[in-house]
Amino acid sequence: MSLFLGNRSSKTFKPKKNIPEGSHQYELLKHAEATLGSGNLRMAVVLPDGEDLNEWVAVNTVDFFNQINMLYGTITDFCSEDSCPVMSAGPKYEYHWADGTNIKKPIKCSAPKYIDYLMTWVQDQLDDETLFPSKIGVPFPKNFMSVAKTILKRLFRVYAHIYHQHFDAVMQLQEEAHLNTSFKHFIFFVQEFNLIDRKELVPLQDLIEKLTTKDR
Repeated sequence: MSLFLGNRSSKTFKPKKNIPEGSHQYELLKHAEATLGSGNLRMAVVLPDGEDLNEWVAVNTVDFFNQINMLYGTITDFCSEDSCPVMSAGPKYEYHWADGTNIKKPIKCSAPKYIDYLMTWVQDQLDDETLFPSKIGVPFPKNFMSVAKTILKRLFRVYAHIYHQHFDAVMQLQEEAHLNTSFKHFIFFVQEFNLIDRKELVPLQDLIEKLTTKDR
């Protein structure tokens, strides 16, 4: 959760997405932060008793967006058109951008451009009250889980790019503990609810096994 980044630089790549105080989702977020504080990430992702799965996924998706937003914000100086002319996760994996609306045919672009497209797209989904309702009693749409899965799949690519292309910068900034904890939390969450296809996780498979094995 953002808990891990509380003392870090407040620089973010995009504006932070806030969950309204006093709302049920805000209470869920506080519950998650309290559970995370215990240090048991595997338990922290479990759906709390009596809670709605869609709402739990929504709250955590917003929080992962904020975490990645802040983590990428710390290394934007190292991720440029020159240093990262393509959006990649190591030599074998390259991502092309399409959102199905403004850009229908996938385009090859630099990593900073791709991540800008991606984070703007995610922000638009999170701000859409018909997709991510923040008011009590407003139902989630039937396609909510499908949208959430797409968001999380795309957010994973930012982690993958940071690990493969910018881990030296992360270490230089002494942010590796925050990055590892954030990513481990993310992976436990998507594994708990089967939210990302295994083949999408292959670029960081070795790291995932290393981070998660001792917690089984």
